[in-house]
Amino acid sequence: MTQNHRNAICVENAGILQHTAHADDQYVLRLTAPRCAARAQPGSFVHIRCADDIPMRRPVSIMRVNAADGWIEILYKVMGHGLRQLATTEPGETVSIMGPIGNGFAPDSNRPTAVLIGGGVGIPPLIFLAESIHAQGRKNTRSVAFFGSEIPFPFELVDTTVTLPGAPIEANRAIALLDKKDIPSRLATTAGFAGCYAGYVTELAREWLATLPDEELEKIMFYSCGPEPMLEAVAKLARSFNLPTQLCLEEYMACAVGGCAGCAVEVQTDEGPAMKRVCVDGPVFDGGAIYPG
Repeated sequence: MTQNHRNAICVENAGILQHTAHADDQYVLRLTAPRCAARAQPGSFVHIRCADDIPMRRPVSIMRVNAADGWIEILYKVMGHGLRQLATTEPGETVSIMGPIGNGFAPDSNRPTAVLIGGGVGIPPLIFLAESIHAQGRKNTRSVAFFGSEIPFPFELVDTTVTLPGAPIEANRAIALLDKKDIPSRLATTAGFAGCYAGYVTELAREWLATLPDEELEKIMFYSCGPEPMLEAVAKLARSFNLPTQLCLEEYMACAVGGCAGCAVEVQTDEGPAMKRVCVDGPVFDGGAIYPG
């Protein structure tokens, strides 16, 4: 049964189509959720009930969507009892979800090069954004993805066939689903994974940006999601190149619909600092408003 929630969020009993385990307790879950799939935007998330006897839901970013076939995919890493229970579910079962929730990324036509910088479980909304930009097929619009992880990437990886002039040559592994669509992606780690840049993902992005002429830099907007230290580093990187950035924040939350204000963060506004709720005011915010420098 599906019901509207606040005229925008749907509650659905979503059927599990696929549930794939990856290294280090990472899982990709594909769900039949036609109402959510029809409304989801890159950066939005779902609030998922992990088990019938666990009333508190967990927020998880939407990674992929097929509105025509009515499914969504999420990626999560087991952290705590709730997600451990979710990891035991199998195809054919159902889970309750609320979604899509939140304000997503807002691509700027004046900045047609989307540079995506993601870390860990912050990668999924950027996969969604890259595929969305590709599907729109707008002339002179493109995505360039830089992803970092300290545990094995929960994706099929390939030796890239998509050139990215200026990128370090040692970074030759890529996310297969992006590579197949001619979307350049490059990976970074400090864990020594083969084919990855040896360092932080922001360092990888900086090396590439430093090779670009001013006329190319003027086309760039940063979009980022990941752990807080990485987001702060992305904001600093953006300032150093005088580039705008949109940050997708990750916060613990209880209700996910703005009622409890448990996910509030300080945001700089024209009227001064204000507390904004990540669930409904975000999760995407202007980077300069979160980390003004």
